[in-house]
Amino acid sequence: MSIRIDRQRCVGCGKCAEICPGNLIIIDENKKAFIRDPRDCWGCAACVKECRFQAIKYFLGADIGGRRTIMYVKNENDLLYWFFEKPSGEKEVIIQNPNDNTTY
Repeated sequence: MSIRIDRQRCVGCGKCAEICPGNLIIIDENKKAFIRDPRDCWGCAACVKECRFQAIKYFLGADIGGRRTIMYVKNENDLLYWFFEKPSGEKEVIIQNPNDNTTY
């Protein structure tokens, strides 16, 4: 499990770096995010959820049944659109986005 940051899509807002519980994401001198070492990623997906520009994608490894699945999130108002790209096609899951960051 790990994340990948698309530096072309990154706008340098820094929200991913702020929310990463392991302090693994850094904003460089070009105002672009990068992860120090993807192998250190805990797999919490907080940065994926926080990124409003779909610049961060989460790779679900075979060890958890992902089989090359890529997950990313699109934030729109009070909804989160979770996308799962699989070799067999794409699926979308829509959930309510609690504004207060409450865990359910």
